[in-house]
Amino acid sequence: MRPLEKIYWLRLALGLFAALVCIVYGLVTGSITSDFSQGFVFGSFFNGTSIALIIYLFSYYIIKAKLGASVEKPQKIMTTGIGIYLLSWIVFWVLLYTIIAGPISPPPA
Repeated sequence: MRPLEKIYWLRLALGLFAALVCIVYGLVTGSITSDFSQGFVFGSFFNGTSIALIIYLFSYYIIKAKLGASVEKPQKIMTTGIGIYLLSWIVFWVLLYTIIAGPISPPPA
């Protein structure tokens, strides 16, 4: 497998990991709740976005140290897989958030 393909699939896995970290952070801080009477909490969105960006930037430096010599253009390390990272992060984050904080329906009467 070529280095850019490795980076692409690694970013997919990191998007899933970032979504899990966002969910765990939301559970620990109590920002994930099924009480939507106060509306959407923008703090949890901004915290999740910050966590995802930090993980992406952290992965850039690790990948650059490990695979930097085998990639022909160093700037390709930053841009390869950014779309799949963001897409996988937001899809898995929304999915997990919905499962955890979704409304609990009462049992049928």
